[in-house]
Amino acid sequence: MSGLKQRGIGVYNWFEQRLGIGTPAIEAAVHDVPSSTSSWWYVFGSAATVILVLQVMTGILLALVYTPSASHAWSSLEFLDHNVTLGWYLRAMHGWGSDFMIAIVLIHMAQVFLFGAYKFPRELTWIIGVLLLLLTLGMAFTGQVLRFDQDAYWGLGIGASISSRVPLIGGPLVNMLLGGPIIAGPTLTRFFTLHVFVIPGALLAFVGLHLLMVVRLGINEWPMPGRLVNRKTYTREYHELTEKTGIPFVPDAAWKDVIFAAAIMLAIMACAFWFGPFGPTGQPDPTIIETAPKPDFAFLWIYAVLAYLPPSLETPVLFIAPVIGIGGMLLLPLLSGEGEKHWTRRPVAVLMVAVIAVTLGAFTRLGTYTPWSPIMNAWSSDTIPATYLKDRTPLEREGALVLQNKQCRNCHSVGGEGGLRGPALDSVASRMTEDQIIRQVLQGGGNMPAYGNALNPSETTALVSFLKTLRGNNLSPAVDASRQAVVSSEQQSTSYGGH
Repeated sequence: MSGLKQRGIGVYNWFEQRLGIGTPAIEAAVHDVPSSTSSWWYVFGSAATVILVLQVMTGILLALVYTPSASHAWSSLEFLDHNVTLGWYLRAMHGWGSDFMIAIVLIHMAQVFLFGAYKFPRELTWIIGVLLLLLTLGMAFTGQVLRFDQDAYWGLGIGASISSRVPLIGGPLVNMLLGGPIIAGPTLTRFFTLHVFVIPGALLAFVGLHLLMVVRLGINEWPMPGRLVNRKTYTREYHELTEKTGIPFVPDAAWKDVIFAAAIMLAIMACAFWFGPFGPTGQPDPTIIETAPKPDFAFLWIYAVLAYLPPSLETPVLFIAPVIGIGGMLLLPLLSGEGEKHWTRRPVAVLMVAVIAVTLGAFTRLGTYTPWSPIMNAWSSDTIPATYLKDRTPLEREGALVLQNKQCRNCHSVGGEGGLRGPALDSVASRMTEDQIIRQVLQGGGNMPAYGNALNPSETTALVSFLKTLRGNNLSPAVDASRQAVVSSEQQSTSYGGH
């Protein structure tokens, strides 16, 4: 055993003599940090780094099978899901890792902001962190495009439409984004290059610089009320604090980072196993214009905001709000580099974080179930509940088939099953007259498109006849004499035929 150990040390020394990276790495790992930083509040940065490693590893494996071609991208993902052993799980790990990474980075930045860790001398560390957040979001967006399904296709079209509104350079910007005037093969190639080479390269470079600055400048100490940051005295005070209370980062402070990172990894693995991968949905088809493309979870809040904005405010909000937000984050340490760090002495900072968190959460929630984003509990191929067919005439039952086959339930629910994009139909006859129902079906209105060209007269008559029977709790409404006669006649003819 001792001989094996000696040979191992000899191999290490051989590489160390030539590379010289082992000693600096060990020194960085065991450097002293203030004992107050051994807290669960300081684990998010390490967790984000571990998730980044996971994303790089799973991304490399996915790239071995994925085909960045407009005609083969969708089918290559289907092949991964159904023909490659655990290919679906690999995709799920990569997708859920992206969502977890964005969440962890946001929490980390909120913690840094509340702890005043952006102040002197860590201004540049914060600025690089802002850039890392933007790159992380860029990775998530380009990854969604690479699925090249129906959501990705139309989502990219919306993104191109937004880009075209940029003053002066809108047209050239769209051509640069799409690789031409339309979404085609060059578009996917460009996003593949961005997702696999450009953004990951910048991300890894900035992460390395970020970690280097954390080691060089030290981990921000636990803020104390009344302990102000002064550019002239802070460096000396920090070193004195580290000398008095310092502990080695490895292992005394790092063990919590390891435990938390392991827990996050297990959570990603569990979500991947339980919920599976994201998409792909249907194949991209530019002829299907009646679609509601939905972005991935991280961008749902933008989706909801744009849905609520009136058209006249879309362009100003899209191009002014992000500039103000990102500019404010980048300028924050330069404008507020000194003073109080503790959150109890900075109520405006606490209020800002609370407002942003609640706003993002509320709009994300809205993006999951609002009328323009239907939740499907039933598909158009599912049968209408039997309760809704009892005592109906043949024409009314034919209308139920029209409701089912024309995919009306993708937007409307019947019996609590169906979409939420439009109102429930259970009591539509108590709210609207026959003429109003016909007009709504044929001409549309509100969020509903016109279906006059999609239904022939007999289908329209049958559908309206069925809808007229839906009057709320009374699912089998009393019928008039003529209607009852039709039902009785049908039943009698069926009985005689049986004999």
